Amino acid sequence: MTTRIDPWTSAGIEDYSKLFEEFGIESFAELLPHVPDPCPYMRRRIIFGHRGYVPVLDAIRHNKPFGVMSGFMPSGRIHIGNKMVMDEIIWHQRKGGSAFVGIADMEAHSVRGTSWQDCRRIGIDEYLLSLIALGFEPDGHIYFQSECSDVRDLAFELGMKTNITELSAIYGFSGETNIAHLESALVQSADILQPQIEEYGGPKPVVIPVGADQDPHIRLVRGLANKMRMFRCEVRSVHNTQQYASVRGAGGVHVSQVAVRQSTRQYISVRGKSAPPAALSAIASEIAGMGYSVKQYEEHVDLFGAGMDAFEAIESAVRRIEIEFGGTGFMPPAATYHRFMSGLSGGKMSSSVPESVIALTEPPDEAFAKVKRAKTGGRMTLDEQKRLGGEPDECTVYELLLFHLVPDDAHIAEIYQECKSGSLMCGACKAHAAELMADFLRDHQQEREIARERLGEYGLS
Repeated sequence: MTTRIDPWTSAGIEDYSKLFEEFGIESFAELLPHVPDPCPYMRRRIIFGHRGYVPVLDAIRHNKPFGVMSGFMPSGRIHIGNKMVMDEIIWHQRKGGSAFVGIADMEAHSVRGTSWQDCRRIGIDEYLLSLIALGFEPDGHIYFQSECSDVRDLAFELGMKTNITELSAIYGFSGETNIAHLESALVQSADILQPQIEEYGGPKPVVIPVGADQDPHIRLVRGLANKMRMFRCEVRSVHNTQQYASVRGAGGVHVSQVAVRQSTRQYISVRGKSAPPAALSAIASEIAGMGYSVKQYEEHVDLFGAGMDAFEAIESAVRRIEIEFGGTGFMPPAATYHRFMSGLSGGKMSSSVPESVIALTEPPDEAFAKVKRAKTGGRMTLDEQKRLGGEPDECTVYELLLFHLVPDDAHIAEIYQECKSGSLMCGACKAHAAELMADFLRDHQQEREIARERLGEYGLS
């Protein structure tokens, strides 16, 4: 059965490996050894996949410009699942990325019917206070969609590059979907591409940390980024076939043979997409000045003698000239995908089921009680637990420890093994997790009050 994912319903994904095959998401495990000082979500395989993260990783490793962006829809209380995205944004910001956070008030208003007044109140009081409390630095960019002219203007331009049929295919929209909902999808794409506009330094790799349910947004915006380009750089191949004759003699008998020799030569081609002819000529001139053999045609330029290691420099030159002629030069945004947390009561975590989630703003004693009542991966009886061991991979309490509450990898590994061996009982584990959760919330809520006094540093009030 085909896996269904969309951004506006709680997605239940049982087998994440299916997403690699069905949606083209790539495994993050192959990149992990190359990530300097990876965050806990990476080390613990909570971040399981990516699209196009290699340029971001290259920027991190070589101190080149890159960005990180994500947004939050202000339609309810901030909960422990939202914290994952905030942590990932902050980690990338500390690695040198320009950080952007959008409050998706246009989406909340069109999809959830949240009033504009409540959008602003919830956006600041719930989400932005926690973001700042967790460590987001003032050099990042925080904005509300409805107040950001750059986003609104870009969304209009993006709307010229897609249509209702494409949006319906990606999101499953029907004839009953209101137009504002469709528009909010384009605003989401504008949010993601905003870090690459000229005001913020122009094109650069940008990563969007998301859960897998947000992948439709990523697929749409990557396609739109390409559609907004004037030029496409690509590696092409030309195949040469040569025939030659050979004659050999044996015992006075002459035999003629025809042999075939094939060779393949790669070259770089810059192909225009309704681009001004003057822009193509400027690209040909620029690249010829870099010392490469150039042949210009009506709508494309071919480069010979450039090794594939020159591709990045050539593409960078093309982007620069494209921008000079009024283009965008957008790079397709990257994404990292993290696993969903299970609800404390089992099944999916949903803010519509209060017992399944822990809000970052709820009283610590209430959170303590929720963890104590949470569904575990324990056996039916104490004897079975000792004899067969627990099932931490099926335990919501262990997930809390793994995702948020135990920073030390050796300690979390020890908890896992003790549970599997039957030496750690669920009651003791729950009590430990409940204390850690209550302590975290007390500290976090104190930091939120400090953050409230700092809102002015972030251009908020």
